[in-house]
Amino acid sequence: MTPNLKHLHPYPFEKLAQLKQGIVPPVDKSPIVLSIGEPAHITPQFIKDALLANLQGLSNYPTTKGIPELRKTIANWLTNRFHLPIETINPETQVLPVSGTREALFSFAQCLIDPTTNPVVIMPNPFYQIYEGAALLAGAETYFLNTVEANHYLPNFDTVPEEIWQRCQLIYICSPGNPSGAVMSTADHQKLLCLAEKYDFMIASDECYSELYDDENNPPAGLLESAYALGNTSFKRCVVFHSLSKRSNAPGLRSGFVAGDADILGQYFQYRTYQGCAMPLPTQQASIKAWQDEQHVIDNRRLYREKFTAFIEILADVCVIERPPAGFYVWFKTPIADTEFAQQLFAQENITVLPGSYLSREFAGLNPGLNHVRIALVAPLNDCIIAAHSIKHFLKTL
Repeated sequence: MTPNLKHLHPYPFEKLAQLKQGIVPPVDKSPIVLSIGEPAHITPQFIKDALLANLQGLSNYPTTKGIPELRKTIANWLTNRFHLPIETINPETQVLPVSGTREALFSFAQCLIDPTTNPVVIMPNPFYQIYEGAALLAGAETYFLNTVEANHYLPNFDTVPEEIWQRCQLIYICSPGNPSGAVMSTADHQKLLCLAEKYDFMIASDECYSELYDDENNPPAGLLESAYALGNTSFKRCVVFHSLSKRSNAPGLRSGFVAGDADILGQYFQYRTYQGCAMPLPTQQASIKAWQDEQHVIDNRRLYREKFTAFIEILADVCVIERPPAGFYVWFKTPIADTEFAQQLFAQENITVLPGSYLSREFAGLNPGLNHVRIALVAPLNDCIIAAHSIKHFLKTL
């Protein structure tokens, strides 16, 4: 067994299960689970229809690179969504379909990191746990950027020592952020791009929440458009990760893509041919339909806005609660320890939320997840309303 396995931490939901163990919640209150970031809106029927209509594709091995129609559709979506000139993205060399971005975010580090050079992987804190696991299993040291309220829950690159930048081979960024929903600006991206140029490291930009935003007229910036605006028209040192899970309410489809630096993606493609993770042809055909349609995504954003509005209005008079600019999480500050809050809320109200400290590490004398819980507004609107009233009642008992 690889010795790096010993460095892995228990997954947050394992810790949550232990926190709840032995507790019997009130039987007269239906359980509402707001801890897992799993979209629960209905997968659009046209995506299901496309999947079923192409089941004959199961009789063929798919290729790692995916069919040209899918890569071209993705390239067109990227150029339209991020205001890039037509044909800026080469679907032959700058796009790779992946079986959900979780596996890609993990395997990218395994391909990229040279463990013989004392490498560092930088990531936000709190963070999507795959970043840390990917870095540790690739043989790298992790370095965390505490994302705190004082900095609007965004990473502060000025806090990173020169010695760390010199050893950095990869940085993960997540915008919109999980769990805060904070959005990096074009200026934030470009500052990081200049650092990547100076110190020669790769940027892995997790943009899986990019299509869930509050202001319909102000979509979050993407790394590729920021790079292009800076004059980096070939997207050197940039790879973005996108998914249909959140955008199209299709987490079970396991469909996403990576795009960006052609030289890096060429090597990553070679790695993936051995990894054996080609997307099935029916999934590719359904994905084409999903990336070609925007109306269902607009409708999806409207549903989340309705839930945020109702949830926040109910709680606003008993606590400080802010509407995030993007994503589907409320990053909620707790008046008691986050683990105690989550445990007591479950015991008294049968509502499950995730302690923020389970999503972060203590670093530089601070655990930025402490005294926060992540509340995923993925349940139906009525359940979110019930949960808000239950949390309000619980807060009044503290």
